Amino acid sequence: MTYKQARIKTMLEEIIMFPFVLLGRIYGRVFPLKTKHDIFLFFPSADIGGSPKVNIDITHAVKDKKPLIIFSKKPQNNGFKALFSIEGVRIIDLHKRIDNKLLHFINFFYRGVIASWVNKSQNPVIFGGECIFFYKMLAHVSKKVKRVELCHLNTWLPYSIAHAHRIDLRIFSTDYLRREVAAQYQELRVDEKLNTKLRFIDNAIPIPPLKQVNNQVLEVVFIGRGSPQKRVPLIAAIATAMHQAGDSVHFSFVGDVSEVIDITALPFATFYGNVEDQQLMDSIYEKSDVLIMTSAFEGLPIVVMKMMAYGKVVVSTAVNGIPDYIHHMENGLLIKSIKEDDIIQEGISHLRSLINDPSLRIKLGNRSHDIAKERFSEEVFMKTYRSILIR
Repeated sequence: MTYKQARIKTMLEEIIMFPFVLLGRIYGRVFPLKTKHDIFLFFPSADIGGSPKVNIDITHAVKDKKPLIIFSKKPQNNGFKALFSIEGVRIIDLHKRIDNKLLHFINFFYRGVIASWVNKSQNPVIFGGECIFFYKMLAHVSKKVKRVELCHLNTWLPYSIAHAHRIDLRIFSTDYLRREVAAQYQELRVDEKLNTKLRFIDNAIPIPPLKQVNNQVLEVVFIGRGSPQKRVPLIAAIATAMHQAGDSVHFSFVGDVSEVIDITALPFATFYGNVEDQQLMDSIYEKSDVLIMTSAFEGLPIVVMKMMAYGKVVVSTAVNGIPDYIHHMENGLLIKSIKEDDIIQEGISHLRSLINDPSLRIKLGNRSHDIAKERFSEEVFMKTYRSILIR
């Protein structure tokens, strides 16, 4: 679908839904918000994950301005719900009302309701953290509203292109993704002026003091969801092959991976499941030597940043934005193979190089820690987002 076709499709949808949106606008004026807000944060849910964690950090950056969070998607686990409960921040969870395709007209209605609330604010800003409902709102808010998008993955690009002309600032958490959008604009002959609205901003994490661990056995950990893109079965295959070969290595898995691999087939590995205890999570980071990832695609996962901050080695497939942060033999090891069998063999080879040369492990980890200090400062992150979201 071309940029022009995408815009025409969106316009037709807006014409069809107009009566429901108008009814919602009327309702929103009759029943206005009882609290005042200038910043409206549109997030999908409070599920555990890297993107929601960034949304939490952004909320903290502007919490003194009493933003309103609107959740719109049915959660899978709601594991971060408590972290979104921030003093001064109001939350409206609409997923039970608007995340139902059979009753989609209710979704249209709430676009009108919320648009009327936003438009009534004095200096309104709407921010979308990888949230479809945010894009749906863009056509209904007034021109005075500042509209800001944050994107972590290129999977959103075919959809978001239809709304590019309505967004005042498009933020990307990796420079690779920003470049990919610039290339998309060129391919689809999008107005060159829209390139000025593209911006790359690193995510932020706390940087702990560097501590060296002296594990006699290489501690390798996978941290993430059991989603298809993560290709966890490849990591399980690496773990099994190295165990059978008698390599001095131990594998741990953090996250719910039981749906994609048979954990009973790996009795030699440790499975933590979803970890909500922050102290336990910090201990896992600190005691590990290596983070392993075999993803088919990635933005820049928070877990990569965390492991860099702890001075650990990242062994990962060289996909999307990963090579912008992990430089082969400088601060990590990249798997450049494409075929899955080759990825398994290259992953094994990289891990064996770290087993055989502990000094390489220390060298790569120390450099990762240095890069993390340079790029992932919480102070810079907070200052940057405040300058964008506070008018």
